[in-house]
Amino acid sequence: MTQFFSFVLRSSIAVLLGAVLLWQPLHAQQPSPAIEWQKALGGSGNDVAYSITQTSDGGYIVAGYSYSTDGDVSGHHGAANHPDFWIVKLTSGGEIEWQKSLGGSDGDWANSITQTRDGGYIVAGYSNSTNGDVSGNHGGLDYWIVKLTSGGEIEWQKSLGGSGDDWASSITQTSDGGYIVAGRSNSTDGDVSGHHGAANHPDFWIVKLTSGGEIEWQKSLGGSNYDDARSITQTSDGGYIVAGSSGSTDGDVSGNHGGGDSWIVKLTSGGEIEWEKSLGGSNYDDARSITQTSDGGYIVAGVSTSNDGDVSGNYGLFDYWIVKLTSGGGIEWQKSLGGNRDDLASSITQTRDGGYIVAGSSRSTDGDVTGHHGSIDSTDSWIVKLTSGGGIEWEKSLGGSGLDLASSITQTSDGGYIVAGQSTSTDGDVIGNHGGGDFWIVKLTPPNPTGVKPTGLPTPSPWAMNANYPNPFSTTTTITFTVPERSFVRLSVDTEQGVEVARLIEEQLEAGEYRVPFSGDGLASGTYLYRLSSGSTSLVGKMTIVR
Repeated sequence: MTQFFSFVLRSSIAVLLGAVLLWQPLHAQQPSPAIEWQKALGGSGNDVAYSITQTSDGGYIVAGYSYSTDGDVSGHHGAANHPDFWIVKLTSGGEIEWQKSLGGSDGDWANSITQTRDGGYIVAGYSNSTNGDVSGNHGGLDYWIVKLTSGGEIEWQKSLGGSGDDWASSITQTSDGGYIVAGRSNSTDGDVSGHHGAANHPDFWIVKLTSGGEIEWQKSLGGSNYDDARSITQTSDGGYIVAGSSGSTDGDVSGNHGGGDSWIVKLTSGGEIEWEKSLGGSNYDDARSITQTSDGGYIVAGVSTSNDGDVSGNYGLFDYWIVKLTSGGGIEWQKSLGGNRDDLASSITQTRDGGYIVAGSSRSTDGDVTGHHGSIDSTDSWIVKLTSGGGIEWEKSLGGSGLDLASSITQTSDGGYIVAGQSTSTDGDVIGNHGGGDFWIVKLTPPNPTGVKPTGLPTPSPWAMNANYPNPFSTTTTITFTVPERSFVRLSVDTEQGVEVARLIEEQLEAGEYRVPFSGDGLASGTYLYRLSSGSTSLVGKMTIVR
């Protein structure tokens, strides 16, 4: 059954026309989740976390690098000016189970970690060490791939590359039990073949490994300019999707818009190019994270300083740039997020409600960004939850008065989020800094219908939804509805054209009457529909925002 409630009061035409001209971003924000716990991990040196994932036991595994030789860090291999891979296993509450420093007497930097199907871990980064845990270096920096047991002991390690510099950025286990690695290389020898440019211009370098770390195949992708792969994942068809940046206009690269573009490459299971897309505008654009979405397309997060070509809505300087692609690489939608200073997205993943969660850093104090902790010269971790259509559901600035950067985010089994990055702060949200920069791990609470509370009134038998009050409204209104029996309920807000701008509830609710506050901040003046659905039941109301 469908009931339609229209409770719209007429306002002056002049007010509405004036509001229409504002063309504010079409999104309505919910309250952001609270910090469940946070941990500063490290020592008196500089420690930077780049990758985190939840483990099968409900804890977390974190990878990055550390210059420290004290505090939480033990087993450092080199001098204080040479970092090690630093791998930390945490409990579900953020306590250290074990930690490992991996490397040699030179520099070792970990960028990516994931749990393997045997309960161990695979780590990728780069190293120019030739001793300690590292063997087989080809000269300069090499990809360094390390397979660990569930307790953090080395099963095997591989140095991959040539006599130039080779930087691994991303690794994942493949369906056959092997691994796929992406990064950049300016080598023309050793394990590397097919390099496109001069020695000082790297290519995407994609390497497929067996379960034991042997090379199955490798591909150099790019042109005569700079090409840098940042993120790779296996796709549902057994191939791979890669994201990074390219300044090339030849070779494998077509359609460059000027400056550096985000460059997306779809590969077959054997590493052949199916399609490639240059995305961006006339300024700098750089894709840093990609994942396949439930509809078979892709979601990309990175940065952009462009405001033309494929990019619109730039606030100034660097913005988060989020692009939803079809399975064939066509743009479905794109969003510039941020403010008037630098906003740099590092990580994106699809959430269980069909939306997306993005993490990075921001120096902005306006635009989409609220709650910045420090001065205009300080940086916060900035977390943004998006709807399936790219509207902002909520955003949260995390940090203190120092430098705070989020590098990696994933949704946790309880529906919350785990974030990893670095912090130099000793105030604000940050507690326990050891000196310099620390790994900073933040657990955010799972979403709940904040402000969605049973009123305690007797429950009428049918489904019911009352008019929102007040209506029209300028900032906040309340939606009231009745659930007759325990049901899975969804409450969303759409434009009159059917574009979702907010998802307020998507979960099981007990029988009762509920009151849900809704903020129209950030929405343009106009009429919106709120929809309550459960099974075959659908209730629709209409509300009007007047500025």
